Amino acid sequence: MKALALKYRPKNFDELIGQEAVSQSLSHALQSNRIGHAYLFSGLRGSGKTSSARIFSKVLVCDNPQNAKPCETCNNCKMANESRHLDIIEMDAASHRGIDDIKELIEQTKYAPSMAKYKIFIIDEVHMLSTPAFNALLKTLEEPPSYVKFILATTDPLKLPATVLSRTQHFRFKQIPRHLITKQLEHILNTEGITYEKEALQILARSGQGSLRDTLTLLDQAIIYSSNNVTQNAVASMLGLLDPARIDDIFKAVLQSDKEQISSIVSQLEEYEATMIIDELTSHLKTKFLAHDPSFSLLVTERFFRIFAQAKSMLNTTSDNSFVITIMLFMMMEAQNLKTIDEAINEVQNQNTTKDQAKQQAKQTNNKQKNAYEILLDKIFDRDYNLGEIFQNNTEFVEFDGVNLSIISNAQGRDRDELVSKFGLIMSILKQLFGENAKIINVKKKQSQDKILQINEEDEFQKELQKLQEVEITQPKSEPKKIQSISEALSSINKNKSPQELQELKNNAILQDAKDYFGTPKIVKINQ
Repeated sequence: MKALALKYRPKNFDELIGQEAVSQSLSHALQSNRIGHAYLFSGLRGSGKTSSARIFSKVLVCDNPQNAKPCETCNNCKMANESRHLDIIEMDAASHRGIDDIKELIEQTKYAPSMAKYKIFIIDEVHMLSTPAFNALLKTLEEPPSYVKFILATTDPLKLPATVLSRTQHFRFKQIPRHLITKQLEHILNTEGITYEKEALQILARSGQGSLRDTLTLLDQAIIYSSNNVTQNAVASMLGLLDPARIDDIFKAVLQSDKEQISSIVSQLEEYEATMIIDELTSHLKTKFLAHDPSFSLLVTERFFRIFAQAKSMLNTTSDNSFVITIMLFMMMEAQNLKTIDEAINEVQNQNTTKDQAKQQAKQTNNKQKNAYEILLDKIFDRDYNLGEIFQNNTEFVEFDGVNLSIISNAQGRDRDELVSKFGLIMSILKQLFGENAKIINVKKKQSQDKILQINEEDEFQKELQKLQEVEITQPKSEPKKIQSISEALSSINKNKSPQELQELKNNAILQDAKDYFGTPKIVKINQ
C-alpha cells in the first residue's frame, strides 16, 4: 500500500494545493508556448516544488496536451507518471553534488531527446551543489540547446550564487494555508472511507506547519494509531500534545489566579515537552482571540504572547523546564493585574491633583489661622527676602480691624532707610491682600503725632484768640463771638488759605506718612 503522500500526489496543476499563482503562471506559459530554458522553484518543504516540476515536465512531453493539462493517456504521460521517462531526468543534488556529476549531466545535454520534444533536467535541492559544480553548470544553464529545459528546486534560494539566480525564472512557493490542508485531509479520508473528527484534522494541519507532505505523513501515522478512527484525543496522544480540555483548564486557572490549581497543573505537565506546551498554549490563545472571547482582550493577549516568547528564550538558559513553565504561568497571572499606560497616567494625574488640592487646603487653613501681619510678612518674604527680615525684626503686630494694620516700628539706621525706600512695595502687597483701602498705622508714632498735633492745635488756637482780643480792643464793642471748639477755629483758619496752599499741605502730609511710620532717614555722606 502506497503512502498517502505518494498516492495523492497531484497529476496536474488543478490538483496542486495552495499555489494558485505558480499554477496560473506555468499554465499560461504552456498555453502561449512562451517556455523558458531554466526555472527555479523555491519554498518550504512539502509545498509542491517537485510535484510542479514533474507536472510541468509531463505537459512538455505529452503528445496531446489540452489547456496546459496532460492527456494522461499517451505513452509519454504514462511513463512520466511511473517516473521512467527517458527524457525526464531527475538528479538529487544532495547526493550528486560534485563537479563530476555536473560534467556527466552536461554530457547528456548534447544528445537529442529519445521520445519527446524536449529533454528536461530536474535538479532537486540544487543549493547543495559545490561551488565548482555551480561554475561548471553556468554556461550550459545560460545557453542550453533548444530542446533542453532545466528545472531547479531548492528550499534555500539564498545559498545559490547570484549568477545562477540571474539565469533562471524564479517561482516562489508559499506556505500552504491550514484550512486548505484540512480540506485536503477530509477529501483523502472520505475517499479512503476512514472516519475522523474535524478537530483531529486541525491538529494534524497545525503540526504539519504548512507542509502538505509532512501532514500526510502524520495522517498515515494517525490512521494506524487510531485503528481507522481519527479522533482528537488519539491524535493528541500520538503527537504527545496536551489535551484541549487540559489547555482550557490551564487558562481558566490563570484567569482566576488560582495558585493552588496552577501548582497542581505544573506537576501534571512534567511529562510533556516544554516547547510543545508553549506552542499549544500559543495556538489556543490565538484561537480564543480570533473568536472574540471576552476573557482574551487585546491587552491580555498581547501580554500573554510576550510571556510565551520570553519563556521560550528562557528554555535555552536552564535545564529545568518545569520551573520555566511554572514561572511562565505565574507571570501570566500577574500580567492581568498590570495597568495600561493610560490607566497609569490617569492614576498619577489623579494623585497629583489630590496632593495639590491637599496643599491648597492646608495653605488656606494656615492662612485662616495666621493673622494679617503674618500673611503680609509671608508675602514680603516671597517678594524680597531681605526686606522681609528687616520688616520682621523691626516691627511688632498690634491689631488689624479689616482696613488698618496697626504695628509698632522700632527701625533705626539702615533698617529704617530700607523700610522707607521700600514702603511703596509694602503698601502694594498690603492692598493686594486686603483691598485698596488698607493702611499701615505705626501706633507708637501715631501716639506721638497725636500729642504734637494737639499741642500745635492749642498754640494755633491761642494765637488766633490773641488776634481776636486785639481786634475787640480797636473796634466798638459788639456781641462777642463764641468759639465753640478748637476744630471750628482751625476750620476758620483754613478758610483764609488759597487752594494751592491747601494742596501743598496735603502733599506734605502724604510725604510725611512714611517718615512718621519708620522715622526720618539720615543722609550719610560717603567719602570717595
